[in-house]
Amino acid sequence: MIKIVMIEDDWDMAELLEEFLAKHTITVENYDSPYLALASLSINHYDLVILDLSLPEMDGVEVCRQIREKSDIPIIISSARADISDKSICFMMGADDYLPKPYDSQELLLRIRSVLRRSQLAPHETQEPIRPFQVDRDKHEIRKNGTLIHLTNAEFEILTYFIKRSSMVVSREEILTNVQAINYESSLKSIDVMIGRIRTKIEEDSKAPKYLVSIRGLGYKLVNE
Repeated sequence: MIKIVMIEDDWDMAELLEEFLAKHTITVENYDSPYLALASLSINHYDLVILDLSLPEMDGVEVCRQIREKSDIPIIISSARADISDKSICFMMGADDYLPKPYDSQELLLRIRSVLRRSQLAPHETQEPIRPFQVDRDKHEIRKNGTLIHLTNAEFEILTYFIKRSSMVVSREEILTNVQAINYESSLKSIDVMIGRIRTKIEEDSKAPKYLVSIRGLGYKLVNE
């Protein structure tokens, strides 16, 4: 499940977006107070921030600066202020995207998916090899203890995502949203099928997996050796 913090003082708009995104397995927590939002960001995990600029208590540009000062969480600016100078300042402060109001909810969903995918591929998220797996993105290869694993494009992207999120529970919805090689219209059941195929290629016994394990009711987790 993707978890987003929205900082928006228009509660009617926030509720409409929250209802729409919930249909796409995205949870939204909205704050009209920048201070409360910043406090929540400091103690809770979120995948992305949607930030209005015209806020009470503190301007959205300053909120963006403070968020980026402490975190590399993706930030989408959602604002009626469409002047190029506002956009330039926000990008200088570290925003990842800028969506002028008004906009269609579907466009916001597409921007969220795009920004999350870019963040997953960003160089600063590169991790050390997760034993026994080694990823070479340039060659589009994954090896297990030095032996090449023969994977389809979708299988490669899914396993790479699990390696990045090693030891963390990953839901089917999260895979569907963040793995670019998977079609948006794919079903959650198709994710299970692809996980099963990956297991046959990385596990000694795919029916008793040691690495890619199921977490009942939540999803899957890649266990570090």
